[in-house]
Amino acid sequence: MTAVTVYCGSLRTVPDSYLELAADVGRRIAARGWSLVWGGGRTAMMGAVARAAREGGARTTGVIPRGLVDREVADTDSDDLLVVETMRDRKALMEAHGDAFLALPGGIGTCEELFEVWTARVLAMHAKPVVVLDVDGHYRGLVSWLGELRERGFVSPFALDSLVVTDDVETALDACAS
Repeated sequence: MTAVTVYCGSLRTVPDSYLELAADVGRRIAARGWSLVWGGGRTAMMGAVARAAREGGARTTGVIPRGLVDREVADTDSDDLLVVETMRDRKALMEAHGDAFLALPGGIGTCEELFEVWTARVLAMHAKPVVVLDVDGHYRGLVSWLGELRERGFVSPFALDSLVVTDDVETALDACAS
């Protein structure tokens, strides 16, 4: 069974289209017989992906820092809710429990999580897939900037090739399986 670690937005202010996207990803993870690892919150996109995954029969493992239990409303319905002390602890457990990493639209926390697991892959600290689901150009500026960094010699072709960026949910999940 594949466990997909999903990074995504936790703010309640995102448009409904992002909540629907997160729920769609959760349903499709469950339909593949996979499990979900995520940030352990029940609000916004985090809550949508977890609820939909569970409703489809997926096992869910949430990882949340103690200081965010109230702010992100810890998802006590998860199969496993791991409460940790720090964000670093959270990221380490999410990485350890995941077989692949999928970034949905999100903010600075999502980007920080994405960059950490992607950097670890580039440095051969793991060989797990790292995928960005960019359904509406959410990451367009970031991807463009990464291309500029490559042109300036700061990012290797290998690094860029090791990050899968797609605007299609099925393609993203297929990349998680590779």
